[in-house]
Amino acid sequence: MNISYPFRFFGVISLFSLSAIPASAQDVPTTPSAVEASIGHTKVNAELASKSREWVASLQLADAGKVARLEHVLYTHLMAVRDWHNTHPASTVPAGINPVTGQKLSELDRQIIADSAMPDSVHTQLMDGLRRDLNEGQVAQILDKYTIGKVDFTMKGYAAIVPDLTEKEKTEIRKLLEQAREQAVDYKSMKQISAIFEIYKTKAENYLNNNGRNWRQLFKTYVDARKAEKEAAKKP
Repeated sequence: MNISYPFRFFGVISLFSLSAIPASAQDVPTTPSAVEASIGHTKVNAELASKSREWVASLQLADAGKVARLEHVLYTHLMAVRDWHNTHPASTVPAGINPVTGQKLSELDRQIIADSAMPDSVHTQLMDGLRRDLNEGQVAQILDKYTIGKVDFTMKGYAAIVPDLTEKEKTEIRKLLEQAREQAVDYKSMKQISAIFEIYKTKAENYLNNNGRNWRQLFKTYVDARKAEKEAAKKP
């Protein structure tokens, strides 16, 4: 995977799109119990149902109707993502090169390409279902569950590396990270989710570079300072 500069945490992935639509993404059963009965992977299905209940419970909603609808929306989406991922392995994407970097596609690259071809309707149904019963703040809380709070975690990283970030810079970077969060919910593994965030972190760092900052130097300064702190702590 291509590393954008020597001080980056992770790599940058370019996504491509495919067009196949499997029956599993088109014919979603109407209730979690129906899905479990029809597919039969009861252990995995039970785990996804439990995750859906847990995420909705974290909102502490008093309306039982909303709770039931939201659990179903989340369960349906998690099942669709899992089914697409499991039926579209990386091997379905031919080995080749990333046309932007010229580097050979990694296994992770190819899996992301395969998963990115999932029908847009799966994502649309999730977001429409969430927004039917939740305000935008609550929707963000649910998306944070999918992505283990990566937006706030990454914002703290930027604040540490660039302590004098302006409010405008914070707003623009958060906007990019929130876009990453919404896109990332359609991927199954944390490696994939992290790779999606890397795309938008690169955009955030390019934004800083294009507005008078030098990200490479800022990151180097941060790393050097942390190393100096560690060395100082070792001295008696």
